[in-house]
Amino acid sequence: MNGKEILARLPHLSEVETIKDVPQLTHALFPGTHCPLMGAAMAVGGIKDALMVIVGTDECSYYTKTLAMGLENFGGPKGRCCSVVLSQHDVTFGSTEKMHNAFKEIVEEYKPSCVFLVTTCVIEVIGDDYDSIADELSRKYEIPVLAVHTEHFKCEDHFPGLERTVTACFDLMEKTEQGKSVNVLGQRMGNFATTELYKVLKDAGVEIGMQLPSGTTLAEIKKAAQAKVNIVVHELALPLAKKMNESFGTPYVYFNKFVNPDKIMQAYTDLFKFLELPLPKEITGKFMAAKGMEKEIAPSLKGITYIYGNSPFACFEYNAYMAKLGMIPQVIQSNHLPEEAGEDIANILKFVDPYIVKAANIAPLQYVYDECKPYVYVGHEFADRLRKKGIAVLHADPAGRMQGFEAVMFILGNLQKTIEMAKEYKKEATK
Repeated sequence: MNGKEILARLPHLSEVETIKDVPQLTHALFPGTHCPLMGAAMAVGGIKDALMVIVGTDECSYYTKTLAMGLENFGGPKGRCCSVVLSQHDVTFGSTEKMHNAFKEIVEEYKPSCVFLVTTCVIEVIGDDYDSIADELSRKYEIPVLAVHTEHFKCEDHFPGLERTVTACFDLMEKTEQGKSVNVLGQRMGNFATTELYKVLKDAGVEIGMQLPSGTTLAEIKKAAQAKVNIVVHELALPLAKKMNESFGTPYVYFNKFVNPDKIMQAYTDLFKFLELPLPKEITGKFMAAKGMEKEIAPSLKGITYIYGNSPFACFEYNAYMAKLGMIPQVIQSNHLPEEAGEDIANILKFVDPYIVKAANIAPLQYVYDECKPYVYVGHEFADRLRKKGIAVLHADPAGRMQGFEAVMFILGNLQKTIEMAKEYKKEATK
């Protein structure tokens, strides 16, 4: 493959309006995409007393059951995941009768307090109305049954399954008097209790309520409207936060995994304003420390080129901050162009107009390294292959367990080390 030809196939960031405008360089992506069914499983797995019922082919049910068996929070082979496998007859004549018969057995055996009825591609193709079926089952058995649609042919990855499952939880919520707690919405990885944000809240005497989908119960979901504010730590939970705001008046703060200290400070400021509490002095101290570190290492970042692969951070917010510091993103890989990224994309374009491609295309992208000659690759790549090209890898995965100024301190410190490594690698590559 020819690196120049590959770059010629890629649009610049300024040329794309939706994710459909962003190409992928190979039919297969590394390490492969997951369908929304996996996202639904991840979300239901975090709701301790909910049962997931997958409706679809035997392949889909096998995939999810295997996944559930590997996750402790699902309870193993006889845990909180079961399937209704459709036959050719069901696909031809409809699955309603089979679903009603199967659900009777499920209720008798599992005695669930809440059921997520997860439909797969075949259901969406044949058009069975599982929203109506879920309503019928709810009334008949007097338990909440929520339909979640996870067809893969309409989306790129597993995030829609997460988003739809989290949003479906709104129907479980009850209107109640507002208290002083906070809900944490959208945390996918790590333990919120280990983050800076958690410690700041606990030190301020703020009670943590529902944590969805990282760990909650049906009871906590029902009383989620008691929260004084919702903290949205990933865009997948924005639809739920907006619905709660419209119906219950619960304000929300978008506190994604930001790296820009100014955005982190704004999120903290908004949060404590909604909580009607004074901003802790330690937050101002952490902000000043982050800005001090930024000022200290900014000169070493000027003109440093990089290719963005993947990280726990919000893709465009991360790249906007790096561009502001003087670094040059040459290629950005992303499978999402969320509406919330509009401001960050505009900020990137103030400094540079990088190529954009779907993640992750590391096989064909290796041919552009000789053309771009970046110093750094952000994400997962083969370190030895990159080193021969004079490129160092920045692994940002540990930041997946961080929230707040700790994240920017981590990334700035590691950036400095990575750039020093890259300069040594470039010397080696020219020998």
